[in-house]
Amino acid sequence: MPEPSVLRTVLADHPHTAKLKSGEIRGERVTLSFSDVVPVHRAFAPMVREEAYDLCELAVVTALQAIAYGRPVVLLPAVVAARFQRGCLIAHAARPVTPAQLAGTRVGVRSYTQTTGMWVRAHLAEDFGLAARDIRWITHDEPHVAQYTDPGFVRRESGRAGLPDLLREGRIDAAVLGNDLPESEEFVRVVPDADARDERWWHQHGYLPVNHMVVAGASVCRRDPQAVREAYRLLLRADAAVERPDAGPSPALFGFDLLREPIEHIVGACLEQGLLRRNLTPEEIFEPARSVLGSDAV
Repeated sequence: MPEPSVLRTVLADHPHTAKLKSGEIRGERVTLSFSDVVPVHRAFAPMVREEAYDLCELAVVTALQAIAYGRPVVLLPAVVAARFQRGCLIAHAARPVTPAQLAGTRVGVRSYTQTTGMWVRAHLAEDFGLAARDIRWITHDEPHVAQYTDPGFVRRESGRAGLPDLLREGRIDAAVLGNDLPESEEFVRVVPDADARDERWWHQHGYLPVNHMVVAGASVCRRDPQAVREAYRLLLRADAAVERPDAGPSPALFGFDLLREPIEHIVGACLEQGLLRRNLTPEEIFEPARSVLGSDAV
């Protein structure tokens, strides 16, 4: 038997990636060689700019921008991170702000292209009629896709102060945080009934807001499509090994058909917010992956 192909891989720690990263689930024809990138978003720019990995977790907004600008990535129908988002918009408890008061305020976000920020803006639009341009967005990270430029209502500021510090100092009025969301009572939610709104949204749409998916490098797809197919099967096996309640939202989602509606929803929000300059259809987005995965894609 020939030696297995080795794929340079970056995946964050999730319940549905744990057995892949531990080696409990492995393939005969492919070996996933994991690079430990923490936080995982530090792998995004090297992936879309330099094709630094063969298989990589990637924020969905970054993935869509990469496709729009012809970067060498192939988006697989694999969601590995999804969550409710409305509670990610916070203010300082000493200076609380309501959604109705957000127009014209300064809201911090790590990068305007951050997927959590995209979802928060989409929810503000659908719940409260606030457009992205109604708010002054303050960022400190550049976009992962170098070809993209922020809209004019976004300002990038230098300095080492994090978003919680900017809130403490009153330099911003609210902030969008993701996995680094503080649990301290020093901060309060801008949307007080976020949980109830998120629950209604899930019942309406049937899926959690998508954060991170998986891409393969275009080079490995050309060079060794069989390895990419087996890697996708390993992702499916690892997800199937996770015990979850029969009812309720799942942070993982696989398959072209199941992802069509979420992707169309995200593309629409990206167009509205100036994150995409042109429309992308599900066919354009997933055709490269269909060519690689064939019947292996559920």
